[in-house]
Amino acid sequence: MDRDLNLNRAETFSFINPWIRYFLFFFSFLFWVFSLLIVAIGVYAKAQKATDTVRDSFLIDPAIILIVVGVVMFFITFCGCIGALRENIHLLKTFSFSLTLVFLTQLAIAILGFFYSDQTRDALGRFVKKAIVHYRDDLDLQNLMDYIQKEFKCCGWNNYTNWSWNLYFNCSQLNPSTERCAVPFSCCTPVPGESVINTMCGFGVQTQKYLEAAKSIYPVGCADRAVMWIESHLLLVGALALGLALPQIAGIVLSQILIYQIQNEINSIL
Repeated sequence: MDRDLNLNRAETFSFINPWIRYFLFFFSFLFWVFSLLIVAIGVYAKAQKATDTVRDSFLIDPAIILIVVGVVMFFITFCGCIGALRENIHLLKTFSFSLTLVFLTQLAIAILGFFYSDQTRDALGRFVKKAIVHYRDDLDLQNLMDYIQKEFKCCGWNNYTNWSWNLYFNCSQLNPSTERCAVPFSCCTPVPGESVINTMCGFGVQTQKYLEAAKSIYPVGCADRAVMWIESHLLLVGALALGLALPQIAGIVLSQILIYQIQNEINSIL
């Protein structure tokens, strides 16, 4: 009787904790669905554009960035989801390795950005310059730039004259554009009592001095505004960084625990 009971316990015993297994499955499944949503939004945004984005602005196209991020997320979370469900060590190791690589890359970028702030600012400046140059070529890019300038109450990268980088807003005498020496309406300060936005409020502003321009637009560059925002919202920035890091660390730890348990299960059978 006792011998039969011990045999039944040995047959039903498993090194694999079902709570860890199914938690990792649902954790991966949630982000897998989220990755599909990101890809769908990116593909839809790309398909809705009337014209093809020029090659030079390909890497700063918000739709392309969404698709790339979504595809990478889809691959990683698919490995975690199926690996946990099927107890597949190879998929779980791929999931753990990929997630570790992404986490370490983000950590390295954050550390390098902190210690090499000037070089980071220059790199971001080149990115924003491309965005300004192709402001009229890509509607998604245009909306993104307008949103940033309105939210941060800034204009250009270093200052409002940076909009001369754009073909339409270029302030040279040879520029035939009707928007010569102007800035986008998103640079303009809101007028109290006016509900309708005056899209021509930034016309001719680049020819004005700083104090004169400040009467109608935000003359400060977005680079300085971003630094000021981060310094005044350190707690929020820290919380966002922690919120980004914790799911990745949790995925790595859970997958490693499950891999260890599966290996113990295999060894016990052999």
